[in-house]
Amino acid sequence: DETRSMRSKEDAMDYRYFPDPDLLPLAIPAEMIASIKAAMPELPQAMRERFVAQYGLSKYDVAALTADKALATYFEAAANAGAELGGNIAVKSTATAELSVKAKLTANWVIGELSGRLNEGELGANAAPLSPFALAGLLERIEDGTISGKIAKDVFAAMWQGEGSADEIIEAKGLKQISDSGALEKIVDEVLAANPKSVEEFRAGKEKAFNALVGQAMKASKGKANPAQINQILRRKLTA
Repeated sequence: DETRSMRSKEDAMDYRYFPDPDLLPLAIPAEMIASIKAAMPELPQAMRERFVAQYGLSKYDVAALTADKALATYFEAAANAGAELGGNIAVKSTATAELSVKAKLTANWVIGELSGRLNEGELGANAAPLSPFALAGLLERIEDGTISGKIAKDVFAAMWQGEGSADEIIEAKGLKQISDSGALEKIVDEVLAANPKSVEEFRAGKEKAFNALVGQAMKASKGKANPAQINQILRRKLTA
């Protein structure tokens, strides 16, 4: 019931490593190496570098997308579909400002909403009930101001359940964003009149009161108001 250390081995020499005399040198033709390289798929590191250069994405986003090949393939298909829908048929080999914005929005949704749904259903990206082109169609409606990002999540959920395309769901449920300045002005006026305390607090220097008024305006519009326009109109009226 006793273990004793007989001697230690600190270096490779102590293990008496030596070449096997029966192994002959192996010469691999350059042509063979080239043919193998040509037949190989794009490797993760090369894909990460390309995504950064071509789509202008951050290293964090690229790492998340390329952790799974199917997810990376889905992202790229959606990003290219988005470029086509936006009128930029040929996706350039280097990032432009317009392409970077589209790619970033696509990456956010693929890493966020899409991955969340895939994890819930224990699905791979290639089994997603929502095609890359369908997702690109939804993101196009965010970009052109038809719906807000918040409403888009509801549309995404309906699309995931197979209720139709983004346009069909937006139309059927009346989810179009309110961008008419006259209608938004009326909503803001009503909110300001109904919340005099928040108005006073904002004019006294409390920025949080502004956020509360924005929330009230969005509530009054049932989430359909264009958030950017609401912010602009509110601030203009409050500082007039």
